[in-house]
Amino acid sequence: MDKLHGMHVFIRVVDTNSFSRAADSLGVPRGSVTRVIQELEAFLRVRLLNRTTRSLSVTSEGAAYYEKCARILAEVDAAEAEFADITRAPRGKLRVDMSGSLGKLIIVPALNDFHARYPDIDLTLGFGDRLVDLVQEGIDCVIRIGELEDSSMIARRLGVFQLVTAASRTYIAQHGEPTTLDALQDHLTVNYFSTRTGRMVNLNFSVNGNAVNVRARSRLSANDGDAHLQCGVMGLGLIQVPRVIAQPYLESGALVEVLPAFRPAPLPISAVYPQNRHLSPQVRAFVDWSAELFARNPSVQAGVQDIPRSPGKRIKALASIAA
Repeated sequence: MDKLHGMHVFIRVVDTNSFSRAADSLGVPRGSVTRVIQELEAFLRVRLLNRTTRSLSVTSEGAAYYEKCARILAEVDAAEAEFADITRAPRGKLRVDMSGSLGKLIIVPALNDFHARYPDIDLTLGFGDRLVDLVQEGIDCVIRIGELEDSSMIARRLGVFQLVTAASRTYIAQHGEPTTLDALQDHLTVNYFSTRTGRMVNLNFSVNGNAVNVRARSRLSANDGDAHLQCGVMGLGLIQVPRVIAQPYLESGALVEVLPAFRPAPLPISAVYPQNRHLSPQVRAFVDWSAELFARNPSVQAGVQDIPRSPGKRIKALASIAA
């Protein structure tokens, strides 16, 4: 017998308290409803309904079975609705938060393509590095740079930022160029201050495959990527920034890479969104589109395999968003 059909018929009989009304609502003969209930009871080997010519009542076994059937059929409806959403063009509002430098360099220049693909999505972009509460603030997705903190969120790796340590020619002329990590004690740095973590970000270098943090002297810090970069260009100290941001200045000679033998480990770039049972089509569309965008950009893809995974993280890293 068709078990789901039997459950559906049984639910309708109980809801209408009548075989005849159930048959009418289902558009089938009354005899078909009677036969399905009889087959269902024979299969389960219990009586579900007490029925006479004048009355109909549910047995205790029938009441328990009714509750289970209602839950199962609701899950089936939810699954069908989810796949219907996948095949339907995404539409509606979508709010995404990301760092300013990442958005301005990679996401914003490609928005014409996004809107051409998804004309019915109303996109709201927020730029910043602060720690946000996705659920409380109504943010659907964030794109973050760096290792992710423990979280119940879902994360998808999009790419990596290669970092470069650089100084302006003016700074080098005044202070010289460091050639070893020990020499950094005689230099000034412009630090980056993370509003997301509340911490000052020290210089980081890779020595024989190990990450080494160096706290150099600093009398200036900034929490904005563009301002941090400009401080370095102005000769206010050594800076450590994503190479894609510094590349135009390296090519023009305004900045010079220093300590190239100790380049920092690359920073991962991840899309993060709440761990919902039902992922909205808008979030799915934006994350898939962002993954394609980053895959076409060599400046954020090199070195993806070189990033060590941190043990003990509860955040889930997905190869795709299909799950």
